[in-house]
Amino acid sequence: MKIKSANGVTTVVDQEQVIIPDLSIKDLLSAIPSHCFKRSAIRSSLYIVWDVLLLAGTYKTANYLDERISPEFIQLPSPYLYSFARLALWAFYSFFSGLWGTGLWVIAHECGHQAFSESKLINNAVGWVLHSAVGVPYHSWRITHAKHHASTGHMTQDQVFVPKTRSQLGLPALDPAKEDVYGTSVTDEVKRELWEALGDSPIGATCNAALQMVFGWHMYISTNASGQKRYPKFTNHFLPGAPLFKPHEYFQIILSDIGILIWAGVLAYWSYTRGFSEMFRLYFVPYLWVNHWLVLITFLQHTDPILPHYRPAEFSFPRGALATLDRNLLGDLGPIGAWLGAMATHGISETHVLHHVSSKIPHYNAWEATYALRERLARAGIKLQGSPGGWSEVYRVYRQCKFVEDEGNIVFYKNAYGLAASRPLISEGAISDSGIEIDSPTKDS
Repeated sequence: MKIKSANGVTTVVDQEQVIIPDLSIKDLLSAIPSHCFKRSAIRSSLYIVWDVLLLAGTYKTANYLDERISPEFIQLPSPYLYSFARLALWAFYSFFSGLWGTGLWVIAHECGHQAFSESKLINNAVGWVLHSAVGVPYHSWRITHAKHHASTGHMTQDQVFVPKTRSQLGLPALDPAKEDVYGTSVTDEVKRELWEALGDSPIGATCNAALQMVFGWHMYISTNASGQKRYPKFTNHFLPGAPLFKPHEYFQIILSDIGILIWAGVLAYWSYTRGFSEMFRLYFVPYLWVNHWLVLITFLQHTDPILPHYRPAEFSFPRGALATLDRNLLGDLGPIGAWLGAMATHGISETHVLHHVSSKIPHYNAWEATYALRERLARAGIKLQGSPGGWSEVYRVYRQCKFVEDEGNIVFYKNAYGLAASRPLISEGAISDSGIEIDSPTKDS
């Protein structure tokens, strides 16, 4: 974002005008080849086998090398280097195991969307087992995730990565005489006020972003952190009576909790019988990596200065589905990193826009469907491919996306100075077509 300052006013000189889609869900779905919608339990199951083989192979390799980090097999100039070599070895193990484990997470996620097979029973059984194995309450998250898909980018209905507004952060009220509602210009006085209130030092941004990447999933699932602001405090995914769920979903939440209790019990038994250090090294550190990749991927899919967020008057299902980005996971590390990220996580980051248009398309068909959808969007002047997904991009987005305004039905993020990189460009006479019924929290929302 390029800016210029003159006479006590800072102005964005290259603010992007983002096309607000005026497409129906029929327009989008008709662009996708019909065979992409086919689901196969056998083919989907082969990817589970593949991920398990990758995990087993990574463990076997690490264990084999660990046994040979000794004076008997290798001579090192200092005895301390043997400990360092083992630490480095198991760090690599945890990194790669975390990637393969994220692949299993993605398949469980597809089960929740009924994309694993044609059978709802098979989908939910496989999804419950896989998600429970990585500490996820399957049905609880499946239910709120479905709401997220129905209301992506909706300021009062979306379930996760909902922007905080100016008033929610306790910032000074918008003064049109000193700043533009679109974030095009702002006076030096207002810039100082916002900076003092928000802060945006590189060290602070790095630390806060890192904390979100490591603990964001646990905070969301247990306290609704980054979730919908209208829910009361202590809302979480474990209580059947939480406002996230409806009465008829009660026993599905209980079943999800049972899965979590079994998971915790297995880890406790493992720690007791084999030692905490083994469980921590072989499972828990890779588990933290899985959660890290989950947060990094979803944060970057739904958070960027070029992505609009909608209030009810302007929201529609197609607009919400297109308020997301495709990104090449680990693409900032070059072509090998991009290939590794896409292969390990089954393209969940690279085909995300398509996934929001039709979440029942399995990942092995999502690539072809994505290219077809991109051609249709290109004819409408819409491009939804963001910068590669990695830690540097998390840092950039974290610093650029601080808050949105309380005013306006289509809003974009502003940074800590009150400046925005984007503003809406909407065609005259655009008609909303939600494609799905959304529950309203209040009569006047």
